[in-house]
Formats: sequence, structure tokens, C-alpha cells
Amino acid sequence: MSRQSNRTTDSKKMNAELFTLTYGALVTQLCKDYENDEEVNKQLDKIGYNIGVRLIEDFLARSSVGRCQDFRETADVIAKVAFKMYLGITPSVTNWSPAGDEFSLILESNPLVDFVELPDNHTSLVYSNLLCGVLRGALEMVQMAVDVKFSQDTLRGDNVTEIRMKFIKRMEENLPAGDE
Repeated sequence: MSRQSNRTTDSKKMNAELFTLTYGALVTQLCKDYENDEEVNKQLDKIGYNIGVRLIEDFLARSSVGRCQDFRETADVIAKVAFKMYLGITPSVTNWSPAGDEFSLILESNPLVDFVELPDNHTSLVYSNLLCGVLRGALEMVQMAVDVKFSQDTLRGDNVTEIRMKFIKRMEENLPAGDE
């Protein structure tokens, strides 16, 4: 019995390492294809956005989470359910703005940056910017416009990785004509 659970653990670890290395290859190729880090950051955000747009359907089906009532509940679901489900980590939700429209996700560990060191010539590269796009794309599909950016990153020498999320507006559902 324990032998089977060891295989499952080894398989998950191998899958995580394969994902990390594949993501690293993607970032490396983008750095070769584009002139500067800002353009690579835009491409990572765009790729992440496209993933988020599709990933939300899987998330809603697998998690059976209902519609969140407010931005605080959304933050908790992102941290405790989504990050756990897809990255195997649970960031803490902190640094709420007084208006309650902005918060930080603190990642003690970021699985995307395992085995990574940023070269000196890529000082403005936001290596994990894909995550910002995923969050923005997924939330847009549930009618929530947000601004997402990294404010701290362990790859830049910070103690933690911090993703800052700001609520912009609740979007109107656009139903096709006749589907009202």
C-alpha cells in the first residue's frame, strides 16, 4: 500500500518538475524571440490570459465553487482553492486596501521558479508573469475586471513573491441576442 502512495507522490513531483522545466523553456524561447524584457512580459501575460480564459471552466467544474459574493471571498477562493488545485500551494491573502478593493497574494514558494536564476541582462523580466494573465483572464470570464501585477519576487532577491490584485469593476454579462 505504501509503495503505491510513493508512486503517486513521485508521479506528482515529476509532473511538477516537468511543468517547471517546460515553463522555463517557454520563457527562454520568448527571451530569444523578443527584443526586450517588457515585450516578453507582455507575451507571458497574454499567454496566461488565454490560459485563464479556458481554465476557469475546468476550475468551476472541478471545485464546485459557487458565485462569490464579494472581492474578499474571491480572494479566499483564489488562494485556498485555485492555487492549491493547480500549483499545489496556498498563498496567504494580506495587505488589504482600506476600501477593500485591493489585496496581495503572498507566495512563500513559487513552483514556477524552481531551478531558475535570472541572468544579469534580464533585470526587468517578470519571470512568472504568466500567473498575472491567468488570474486576469479567469476573473474576466466571471465578469470581474482586475489589475494584477507582481510587486515582489524571490528571483529579484525579495523574501517572498507578492502578487498584487486590484478590483477594477464588475462587468456586465453580454448575452447573445434572444438569450435573455
